[in-house]
Amino acid sequence: MSGSNTQNRKGLFLRACRNEPVERVPVWIMRQAGRYLPEYQAVRQKHSFLEICKTPELAAEVSLQPFERLGVDAVIVFSDILIVAEAMGMSLAVPDSGPVLRKPIRDRAALKRLRAFDPHIATRFVGDAIRQICRAVGPDVPVIGFAAAPWTLACYMIEGKTRGEVTLSKGMLYAEPQLLRALLEKIADATALYLQAQIEAGAAAVQLFDTWAGELSRDEYIEFELPATQRVIQALRKSGVPIILYTKGTAHCLPSVAVTGADVLSVDWRVELDEMRRGVGPHIALQGNVDPRVLLTSPEIVAKAAHAAIAKTGGHGHILNLGHGILPQTPVENAQAFVKAAKEYALPATAGVADRGARQSAAS
Repeated sequence: MSGSNTQNRKGLFLRACRNEPVERVPVWIMRQAGRYLPEYQAVRQKHSFLEICKTPELAAEVSLQPFERLGVDAVIVFSDILIVAEAMGMSLAVPDSGPVLRKPIRDRAALKRLRAFDPHIATRFVGDAIRQICRAVGPDVPVIGFAAAPWTLACYMIEGKTRGEVTLSKGMLYAEPQLLRALLEKIADATALYLQAQIEAGAAAVQLFDTWAGELSRDEYIEFELPATQRVIQALRKSGVPIILYTKGTAHCLPSVAVTGADVLSVDWRVELDEMRRGVGPHIALQGNVDPRVLLTSPEIVAKAAHAAIAKTGGHGHILNLGHGILPQTPVENAQAFVKAAKEYALPATAGVADRGARQSAAS
């Protein structure tokens, strides 16, 4: 494959996840397989979104497109965070207007209808896609698996559909907190098994997406989402793979996010990476956090923004990414400029060494 004759990208990526010395900052893009790529649009003209998700050959094909076109350092499997909700027994449809879960969870009867599932059977297509991607890119490129964090998936399951409105979910939190806790625990257990199956299929890292975490106050996050997220991460800890946690709009509760147990914290553009590094300490790697709207400008502005993000961490335990998913109207040349900027940024010869020393001192 083109791009596969470069240095060991998996080693680079894993070292960054573990705050070890790196020769450059690795880079990938959230939602990198998608609508901004003409080759993805060509596939979508022939197949529905869910058909792509559930057909390993198609999922692998579109997962690999940004690796081929942009030269990113990691391939994230093409799927959807609501696959878990469907496997738990909810009916899922994904029209152009956005995903819809029928018969949302509003009471204990609906909660009881949710079922545990075997990811090796019910969602085997995800593992099969990961296996195909791993075979295509070989051992030197990391493949990333993913799922929704418990609160974010709960919001979709309670609302039925959402593009930011979580009124019913917050209503359950206020009026029926025990019901919400039970839902979060059930989601956490299913998610842990789902991600473990992805790891067994070959995922070198997994990412939890907590898109709606910012809708929680600091105390609400601590009381509801933190225990559920810790439940997922603790269940996966024995796998040994890095766990990335993306949270959006959580500048107000980052100290709590930092104790989830995640190896890498991925944040949006509202957070200053240098301040975050000082706040969470040297033992947690960071991912992000360029505003995706910057990629709507010019290659020169994109490169400047990428370099500014790297400069804030000095390349220590940093994976360059966006602060949210890439926008559909993004010019491909700007996405290429983002990746190129990371690869051309010269790091100090000691990048990552101070963090490693601090971690070793803490362990001794």
